[in-house]
Amino acid sequence: MAQCHLLLKEMRERILDEEKDVFGFNVGINAGAVAGRTVMHSHIHLIPRRRNEVADPRGGVRGVIPGMQSY
Repeated sequence: MAQCHLLLKEMRERILDEEKDVFGFNVGINAGAVAGRTVMHSHIHLIPRRRNEVADPRGGVRGVIPGMQSY
């Protein structure tokens, strides 16, 4: 797990160096077919986020669950 954290940190730094309009990130792992995993190997989604790209970003990745984004 520590290696995953280091990889995320490295990629985050690279993205921030190259893209000055990125101010946040979502990190996601689809663990199991019921959770949406379609590729049967480990992978992590690091999603750069920009200001004003969505009207209300509260809840982050919880938005994939109907009714769970706003809490």
